Amino acid sequence: MSDTRKIIIDDNEIEVDGAMTLIQACEEAGIEVPRFCYHERLSIAGNCRMCLVEVVGGPPKPAASCAMQVRDLRPGPEGQPPVVKTNSPMVKKAREGVMEFLLINHPLDCPICDQGGECDLQDQAMAYGVDFSRFREPKRAVEDLDLGPLVETHMTRCISCTRCVRFTTEVAGITQMGQTGRGEDSEITSYLGQTLDSNLQGNIIDLCPVGALVSKPYAFTARPWELTKTESIDVMDALGSNIRVDTKGREVMRFLPRNHDGVNEEWISDKTRFVWDGLRRQRLDRPYVRENGKLRAATWPEALGKAAEALKGASKPAGLVGDLAPVEAAFALKQLIEGQGGVVECRTDGAKLPAGNRSAYVGTATIEDIDEADMILLIGTNPRDEAPVLNARIRKAWAAGADVHRVGPVVDLSYNVNEWGPGRADLERGAAGGVPEGIQDKNAVLIIGQGALTEADGAAVLGFAMKMAENAGAKFMVLHSAASRVGALDVGAVNEGGMEAVQEADVIYNLGADEVEIGEGAFVIYQGSHGDRGAHRADVILPAAAYTEEQGLFVNTEGRPQLALRASFAPGEAKENWAILRALSAEIGAQQPWDSLAQLRQALVAEVPHLAQIDDVPENDWQPVPEGKLGDADFRYAIQDFYLTNPIARASELMAELSRNARARAETKIAAE
Repeated sequence: MSDTRKIIIDDNEIEVDGAMTLIQACEEAGIEVPRFCYHERLSIAGNCRMCLVEVVGGPPKPAASCAMQVRDLRPGPEGQPPVVKTNSPMVKKAREGVMEFLLINHPLDCPICDQGGECDLQDQAMAYGVDFSRFREPKRAVEDLDLGPLVETHMTRCISCTRCVRFTTEVAGITQMGQTGRGEDSEITSYLGQTLDSNLQGNIIDLCPVGALVSKPYAFTARPWELTKTESIDVMDALGSNIRVDTKGREVMRFLPRNHDGVNEEWISDKTRFVWDGLRRQRLDRPYVRENGKLRAATWPEALGKAAEALKGASKPAGLVGDLAPVEAAFALKQLIEGQGGVVECRTDGAKLPAGNRSAYVGTATIEDIDEADMILLIGTNPRDEAPVLNARIRKAWAAGADVHRVGPVVDLSYNVNEWGPGRADLERGAAGGVPEGIQDKNAVLIIGQGALTEADGAAVLGFAMKMAENAGAKFMVLHSAASRVGALDVGAVNEGGMEAVQEADVIYNLGADEVEIGEGAFVIYQGSHGDRGAHRADVILPAAAYTEEQGLFVNTEGRPQLALRASFAPGEAKENWAILRALSAEIGAQQPWDSLAQLRQALVAEVPHLAQIDDVPENDWQPVPEGKLGDADFRYAIQDFYLTNPIARASELMAELSRNARARAETKIAAE
């Protein structure tokens, strides 16, 4: 039963839910109300007082619209709808007063502040403030905090909106930040001067409405009006977070999150945000061929000729699809290698995911289903490392009352978990009788990770988990760790023999798979963007574009196709992935039937129609996998080092530093007093 109320805001009569706050009602009516501390994804603090409005007939003073609900308003004397004014003289005077107070201690160092040009304080002082100050007293100054290598602090600029404190406690689930002192002495600080221990901490940079928290790696490198902004998709994990890539000339300067309620809300992980320095280092910018055991630079015709010669002479060619490859490249590689009588494989970690059965390699749950869940069961997955933003969503559900259960080794996920035990025996025991206790008649989501599927009995674990979900009427989700995996499975870049069939091949075409060891004997053609493990083993290197340098389709872990757009150009002679495969096919004499990305996409969509539904999650028909015998080992998690999971991250100096810090933090055990 909805509690709708009529309310008049600035002479507009609208109907809104009584549970809404006045600031939300004003947004519904299309009226802007300034704010600093209010944020729709955080709890209400009501402490900046910028959002004051006048409630007609109420107390003779302005009210904070972020903290007052529509249902708290009194109707007029004859029962007329309550009246709220957002631009009366009282409100104007109140806003000017608040702004004047906020700027008492602000250092006014806009020319050297990194927030300049995208600063809420600048914008709102311009729109709602006064053009003079009556304060001649000395300004107070505060010491800056050391929050680690990501967030630079200038605490004298802080206006105590507490957004960073609320984000770290409520969303990231760490308790290092808080506010101490009273009145003039109050300041935001970290507990005992600790640095932040979270892989979501970069989001406080976006949340800070002034220049108190800014990005340390990006500091003093560019102004917002110099940047070209491109909307794209992140590939650091399989969540497919929506991002904005900001470039200056040919260089990527920073990544920012875009709002998408169905995927990442408006958060991104630190790896997503700060990996950009890895796009500049260790790049492959020209083709190479191996002669007498050493790589030497070559021309494109020479490298393509050498690769074509090897593929034509191959008896058993094979193709590997790496973790960052767009769907188009996986599709083109499959067409090329299978045309030569070879096999392709995208499950480079050995995950036992069945091809063609979308309910088994994607599942039936969407990411948004987690919000509604009463119970969440994690099997062999550590979402804090595999998809930090998804972990924040599970935490949100837990905070709203959901029970979270886990089968797997104990790690801190930033919320309370009911532990079943670390191994397969615990999974069987917990699901005795086919249905875990306490799950009946609950809105449940079962999430299985890659760590549970990569062992020898991965298919049996998958079958068992699907049976469990079916018996309990739960929604089922496979949490992937590689951005390209679902898309490559959709186009069928798999073979019956899995990785064993690839290792037997005499020529291996490696499309950016750097997480895999290729044995001796095979001739390896490596196509990728960075000089990582794959390039070291290669006999021919074909330099390709990274994810910010070409258009590409990526399908995220829930099966949602999304489009990554080109923000900059590949360095040197590097080319787009699909174009390299198209050029090579002509060399082999098996020319692919497309001359542009648009034609390739038409062929792709003709074969896999749901890839045309950009940003829609297709429903998958439920096809349980036959159950097998489970082993007796403990589960292992898919990701050991969050910061170094792919070649771009391994090329980044900042990721290396973060990885070192995380290891040092894990090793220092504090002695009990």
